[in-house]
Amino acid sequence: MIAKVNSCSVTGIEGFVVEVEVDISTGLPVFNMVGLPEISVRESKDRVKTAVKNSGYAFPMDRVVVNLAPADVKKEGTGLDLPVALGILAASGTVPPDKLKSYIFSGELSLDGEIKPVKGVLPFALTAKEKGFKGIFIPAENADEAALVDGIDVLPVQSLSQIVDYFSGFFDLKPHHRHFTSESGSGLADYGIDFSEVKGQLHAKRALEIAAAGFHNLLMTGPPGSGKSMLAKRLPTILTELTFPEAIEVTRIYSVLGLIEEKKPFSFARPFRSPHHTISDAGLVGGGSKPVPGEISLAHNGVLFLDELPEFKKNVLEVLRQPLEDGKVSIARAGMKATYPSKFMLVAAMNPCPCGYLSDPYGKCTCTQPQIQKYRSKISGPLLDRIDIRIEVPKVPYRDLGAGARGEASSVIWKRVGRARGMQVARFMKSGIFSNSMMQSRHLKHFCRLDGECEQLLEKAVDILGFSARACHSAIRVARTIADLDHAADIKRRHMAEAVQLRSFR
Repeated sequence: MIAKVNSCSVTGIEGFVVEVEVDISTGLPVFNMVGLPEISVRESKDRVKTAVKNSGYAFPMDRVVVNLAPADVKKEGTGLDLPVALGILAASGTVPPDKLKSYIFSGELSLDGEIKPVKGVLPFALTAKEKGFKGIFIPAENADEAALVDGIDVLPVQSLSQIVDYFSGFFDLKPHHRHFTSESGSGLADYGIDFSEVKGQLHAKRALEIAAAGFHNLLMTGPPGSGKSMLAKRLPTILTELTFPEAIEVTRIYSVLGLIEEKKPFSFARPFRSPHHTISDAGLVGGGSKPVPGEISLAHNGVLFLDELPEFKKNVLEVLRQPLEDGKVSIARAGMKATYPSKFMLVAAMNPCPCGYLSDPYGKCTCTQPQIQKYRSKISGPLLDRIDIRIEVPKVPYRDLGAGARGEASSVIWKRVGRARGMQVARFMKSGIFSNSMMQSRHLKHFCRLDGECEQLLEKAVDILGFSARACHSAIRVARTIADLDHAADIKRRHMAEAVQLRSFR
């Protein structure tokens, strides 16, 4: 007898339906699995056989063949344990086969028949909805994650016997519901740190505010101890929350990697990733023998902070160029291609020289000119040209450190950033982008008309500072953000002047 059960697997971060076909025929007892199963899937044969027996059901002592369709795509993960077991029970007459057709099943089986959590449940639930299935059976620990998707029944189960009893009419399963609105409405999150704790550095704070408002890339250069890392770590406290669609995109990436927290499967806080400088190019952009998302995808819709930028390997930094431009990264391997989203704000910090004291009036630089050139050459011109804001962060004088007055709080800056972001959301509602930093040439012509004074400033920036065409467009985007913070409908000379100043540091 043949039985068919629907399950799911992932390619990249996209789910696809896997049809588990089970045939039981007379012959010597053998259990074969075909359809390009990966190692963890092939090993499921022993888990399934033992789980079926320990759940109190007879495992057929005949020839059992399981096909995973489509057969030309690799199947990964332990989530196929449950559908394979149900297919065997359906083909042997223990479960009515017709009742299984409207659902997708996913779960790892333990040897006693309990169902353990799996990775990628959110993409599975999204696929189930897209393909018109009635619902999805998933491990109880993954229920909150799957319930983020409206329009399908999310049925959490704890054991194989619960599903068999449900389809046999002896057990009642109620769909799991968890309500989320399109906006979180929770306001500013508590990060335990605040901009008011930063003494001095008004210029750097202003640059971070502009970067947060327009989602601009930012580079801070300064001597050790000037507060570059301290400032960067407080950037999330002034960023606006993720919208519901953005949060779903981020959660889907974390779901595929199994990084979803059981107690907190969903968050509106923007990601903040800070990889160590020893990271490989595959760890940063994604890849490996079996492609997985990298740090730039984990920072999607959030911040990627690279501290000590020149300490990263040059080939690692160079792979950032295309994702910064395109907002996505494609990984190709033999027989497999995956595309991961990577719209992130790059925030980087570096010393001006290997010893760090080149720009410090109180420190003594011990570096030779060739050492300084070699140190800075690790950051190529094309990569540097993609960073909208470049500022110097000097050491804070003692009189500012000892000042009793606290600086401006994150909550105050957050409100200004939120108002500027609101203007951008309204501006780009029909444009397919969400921030000033994403504007292309066509958007600049439509949304950033410049008067004669602004044009003159840009012309001087090209002639005197050597601005490229990309640098000019970048300055216009930053000027548009400054104007938004100023609640100005048009870009004025003062906005353009500040934008040019924020990019002129080398």
